[in-house]
Amino acid sequence: MAGLRLGPLLRYVDGSSATVWAETEGPGTVEVRCPDGAGGSSGTFQVCGHHYALVRVTGLTPGTATPYEVHVDGERVWPLAREPFPSFPPSVIRTPAGDDRARISFGSCRWASPPTGEPDPVGPDALDALAKRIAADPEGERPDVLLLLGDQVYADETSDATKEWLAARRDLSEPPGSQVADYEEYTHLYYESWLDPQVRWLLSTVPTCMIFDDHDVIDDWNTSASWVEDMRATSWWRDRVLSGLMSYWVYQHLGNLSPADIEADPVHAAVRKTADGTDALRDFAARAEADATAVRWSYRRDFGRVRLVMVDSRAARVLEEGRRSMLDREEADWLRAQVSDDRGSYDHLLVGTSLPWLLPHLVHDVEVWSSVLCRGDKGPRWARLGEKLRRAADLEHWSAFPDSFAELAEVLADAGSGPDAPATVCVLSGDVHHAYVAEPSWPGRAEPEARVVQLTCSPVHNSIPASMRVGFRFGWSSAARSLGRVFRRHGGLDRPPVGWRRTGGPWFGNQLMTLATRGRSAVLRLEHAQEHRGGVRLRRVMERRLSS
Repeated sequence: MAGLRLGPLLRYVDGSSATVWAETEGPGTVEVRCPDGAGGSSGTFQVCGHHYALVRVTGLTPGTATPYEVHVDGERVWPLAREPFPSFPPSVIRTPAGDDRARISFGSCRWASPPTGEPDPVGPDALDALAKRIAADPEGERPDVLLLLGDQVYADETSDATKEWLAARRDLSEPPGSQVADYEEYTHLYYESWLDPQVRWLLSTVPTCMIFDDHDVIDDWNTSASWVEDMRATSWWRDRVLSGLMSYWVYQHLGNLSPADIEADPVHAAVRKTADGTDALRDFAARAEADATAVRWSYRRDFGRVRLVMVDSRAARVLEEGRRSMLDREEADWLRAQVSDDRGSYDHLLVGTSLPWLLPHLVHDVEVWSSVLCRGDKGPRWARLGEKLRRAADLEHWSAFPDSFAELAEVLADAGSGPDAPATVCVLSGDVHHAYVAEPSWPGRAEPEARVVQLTCSPVHNSIPASMRVGFRFGWSSAARSLGRVFRRHGGLDRPPVGWRRTGGPWFGNQLMTLATRGRSAVLRLEHAQEHRGGVRLRRVMERRLSS
């Protein structure tokens, strides 16, 4: 009998059904059983010697919390009998009641927590703290969905334990050294990250939506065309990037999809129809790596009167100088269509993108300036300098793609305008290892009726050097804005199409933001993870109303 290697993860949930993801120790049939008769089963599929199942659970009742167990070939494998799992409440599937309330928590950038009892070099994990709060009061407040906005694993910054594991497999003096090299090593990253007892239980009972960022593959992934060219010239990059995309599809992307989308997905069908889906999935990853337009990683989810449009701001890029854009044309049109579709059906629009749209003003101006240099407007010497600066300083956010920055500004303004405008339009992001709230304005056009805000929250479990803290604080200052104007003048740049001001933060630490909506009202909360009486807890550091 195959046991449970990893999971279960509760992913998609609607009023009457859910999907549960699991990795098993061998082939078999995975079944989810609920005491009221709801449930479902699925045979496993295989990739690179690993076995997975995505089980569709049907027969659920709207507005209920239903406990569930997981069985493999008839034997119960979840909940686990060993410590500390008996101390956790049963994993449940909470279905929405169809009312106008939703609670969405989000954050990004999570290093794996060390084993229980070992010191944590980056402080308490916000997901551990969230798990402990829910476990202590199962009927109390919990998110309806947890949005993980990138860097779920760090393929290029491995732990000491993982380095030891890698050294037992291969010579770390050969590239890529202590970074992961292939699919098997990616599976180890997910195993290390999601096996933490508190996080494992949390992911079994709170639905999740995910999107990748750079560290899921490598730092500054797809920064520029020359960066890609340099990476493709190495001996190790192809296996690394294909393994990264393959593992992302298995561990993260597949669970983002609705049952209908999974049923219609040709990749899922191709992987399942053979005894070993490795070749089919690798071919898919090769197409995705070669052509940004071949695959859509973005997706849309509706949570009652809240619409989430999760945008891929990594793999959908057009990198050719002179044509650079954060999203290819088809992807940008898709985003606009998702925002425009049945506009009166939602009261709050969430655009999830791992990279912030609005940054500290100095950072924005330097990124736009560097894009002009790299394009060659100041000549080849400046272009070479611009590319070196772009890579060294991680200048690859929305503002490094000025046309895309402006187009997103237009999409958001249009979404927030008109008689059927939502109450709020929120851009949810992570990446920059601090949290803040920024609010745009549109000089020269009528302001949107909706309140438009950039909500940035990271890290969930990571650190930021003191020098970067100082830099981010300075980046928001009036002196930094004056310095930014110097870069704009040198680049011959106009003012950005929107102005913006920071209205909250910056806040530093391991943290989560939560947006609680009821009808057209929305309340934002930021909480920090802190040590508390030998454990961890979430402490509220900010709460404000975005709309009434």
